[in-house]
Amino acid sequence: MKLEKGALYVVGTPIGNLEDFSPRAQETLAQADFIAAEDTRVTRKLLTHFGIKKPLLSYFEHNKLSHGEVIIQRLQSGETCALVSDAGMPAISDPGETLIAACAEQNIPVYVVPGPTAVISALAVSGLPTGRFTFEGFLSMNKRSRREHLLSVEHETRTMVFYEAPHKLRKTLSDLEKLFGGDRKIAVVRELTKIYEEVWRTDLKTCAAHYREHEPKGEYVLVIAGAEAPKTEEEEYTLGDAAQLARERMEQGLSAADAAKETAKLTGLRKGDIYRLLGKE
Repeated sequence: MKLEKGALYVVGTPIGNLEDFSPRAQETLAQADFIAAEDTRVTRKLLTHFGIKKPLLSYFEHNKLSHGEVIIQRLQSGETCALVSDAGMPAISDPGETLIAACAEQNIPVYVVPGPTAVISALAVSGLPTGRFTFEGFLSMNKRSRREHLLSVEHETRTMVFYEAPHKLRKTLSDLEKLFGGDRKIAVVRELTKIYEEVWRTDLKTCAAHYREHEPKGEYVLVIAGAEAPKTEEEEYTLGDAAQLARERMEQGLSAADAAKETAKLTGLRKGDIYRLLGKE
């Protein structure tokens, strides 16, 4: 493979097990002119493990604007950059989102080299519905932002996925129990792909009580069942309603029999009853 000059490559890195690092991802890092890394110390260990030597430039939350400008300038001059986070896919709860948006504004090519991601991995093993879900990332510790975030998902019917650090887990579980109730199902996915990987499927009441008594350890993904969709009452049609609908179809050229047949399918009423009512008019 050969990298395109002046392009940004978004490279997924292992979330625990180094064997998950794909050959294509390794080759991309080996060919890039430089690597933008969330924590250069973490990335240097990864590079050393795979025998890769490349210049590193730090790119994280507190320098993303200044260093982002540097990266953009280097890309515009024709260099190739590989963007990595400490673990998983860059831009997912990660400042890489800002850099990619800046590249899009400047019409700089951006390519992705897929890799492990905790949100999808946790969802897959949660045992909860996966057809529709929302990724909520980390809850803020700012009281106002946290309250607004929680209120925005109070009636969410899709499965929800949250990230959480161990020192904030107890507070988050307590808030979620208050918001959703103790019976709401949750899958606590801890230390994905690592030695102590654990998936615990339980309810919020049990989970919150457990961690009040036990010290949280490791990195957590919380997968929470959505609320039950509100039941909508099916619209009920009277025979009079059905007759009016049938008459409208007759005005469009249908015979009484065909109009009664179509209206019966729509209303769930018997075709014969509708037809007899039309015949009495």
